[in-house]
Amino acid sequence: MTLTLHGYWRSSAAYRVRLALDLKGLAYDSITHDLRTGAQRDEGYRRLQPQGLVPVLETEDGPLIQSPAILEWLEERYPDPPLLPRDTHGRAVVRAMAAIVACDIHPINNLRVLTRLRHDMEADEEAVRGWIGQWVAEGFGALETLIARYGGDYAYGDTPTLADCHILPQVYNAERFAVDLAPYPLLTASAARLRARVPQAAPEAQGDAG
Repeated sequence: MTLTLHGYWRSSAAYRVRLALDLKGLAYDSITHDLRTGAQRDEGYRRLQPQGLVPVLETEDGPLIQSPAILEWLEERYPDPPLLPRDTHGRAVVRAMAAIVACDIHPINNLRVLTRLRHDMEADEEAVRGWIGQWVAEGFGALETLIARYGGDYAYGDTPTLADCHILPQVYNAERFAVDLAPYPLLTASAARLRARVPQAAPEAQGDAG
């Protein structure tokens, strides 16, 4: 089965999916959409993704949208190597860690929101960085506590999980906006391990980077 990932090099949601695909050793084709020019709002692309967002994963079953749903599909369709723990409590913990990023940090720091802050609310770059830093700090503070409780080499245990697939892209975003990550040594250490393990998924390694 041929998988095709629609994304953009700096999209943290697309980065999550690349990480999972690469950790599972799955080959896929890439189609890029430049979010800076609004390519994701093209009518043809909206037939795949009615919201006009990335990523989309095209599969033999049809297109899949929203990165958490895509990651769950990948885990169900390609269970080895697993990106969720075997026990039900562990799976719930990992999903909760992922949700801190996917529900509580990323949605209010994504391009649409930042554009609204800059252009409609006339926020300067200092105010935008402050906005980003606040929500990153709240989410990463909680994640640091959970990693101290459940983590090993990675955010949960000693192998990568869906939590790590969410955390590393959010670390990348935080670095872009010069958020102080010193208070989160466990989180940044686990993210660094995953970054080194799957360098081909990194934003700067993508064909449309620049």
